[in-house]
Amino acid sequence: MNTPLLIWYPPCSTCKKAHSWLAGQGIPFEERNIKTDPPTAEEMAHWVSLGGLPVKRLINTSGMLYRSMGLKDKIPQMTDEEILSLLATDGMLVKRPVLVTDRRVITGFKEGDWARALGIG
Repeated sequence: MNTPLLIWYPPCSTCKKAHSWLAGQGIPFEERNIKTDPPTAEEMAHWVSLGGLPVKRLINTSGMLYRSMGLKDKIPQMTDEEILSLLATDGMLVKRPVLVTDRRVITGFKEGDWARALGIG
């Protein structure tokens, strides 16, 4: 397996837990700040194809930007491609943390899910 990639926002408490958990498991990983280096629409489209991850699972519905843009009412009328293009405009629109392995992509942090994705559960 290639080195997993953690896409995170360092001030986020859930992201910090995920980062600490990976380090505590002794798993080497790459990391990327979602705010300063957001995923591209192409990357996210690849993630969707990897694990059958629905596009809507990539949306950070609890974020301030999501609310301020009124996306709750706009997203249902958008195509997957339009959603991915929108998410690529600002990393804060993407649900985090994101764990990317060569076979799977997981949004949010649940120890059991991450352990299974990394083959340690």
